[in-house]
Parts: sequence; structure tokens; C-alpha cells
Amino acid sequence: MSTELITHPLLSAALELHPQVALRPEPFGALAYHYGNRRLVFLKHTDMVTVARALADHPTLAAALRECGVAERRWPSFAKAFESLLQSEVVRER
Repeated sequence: MSTELITHPLLSAALELHPQVALRPEPFGALAYHYGNRRLVFLKHTDMVTVARALADHPTLAAALRECGVAERRWPSFAKAFESLLQSEVVRER
């Protein structure tokens, strides 16, 4: 396990999709539209969509990644992607 993986703070965060966000499935992943701030964000991989939909059912981002079968070596890239989604208000802390 890499140091980056162990220390990324978002992995221990409890996240959920923002209630004003709708996900529209696409062949590449999904479009996320926030009805409050009117932002449109592309989720470029189907596994990102799977994890995003599972966030509210798990105590942490790491738990959601594990349950969705995402390999631990990929967790740093997912943490960075979800950090961006948090800044875009697609997901939020609960």
C-alpha cells in the first residue's frame, strides 16, 4: 500500500451524492448535472459512477471503493477524482 493511499484524507471521509445532482448514464460513464449550481460534470468511467452511487451506503470512501471491487492501487486516482467532485459539489460530506 502506498504512502499516498494511506494518507489521502478523503479516503476516510463519509461522502454522498449531493441531493441536487442527477446522474445520466452514458457509454463512457455518466453526466452529472447539479440543479443548484447548474454545473455539468463528466464521470469518465463506469466504475466512478458505481462508486458514486454507493457512497451513501458506506461509512467512508475507502469502504465504498473496497465494496465496489476497486483495486487498492487505483485508490489514489479515485481519491483525487472525488476530491474534484467534492469541489464541484457533485458529492458532499455527510
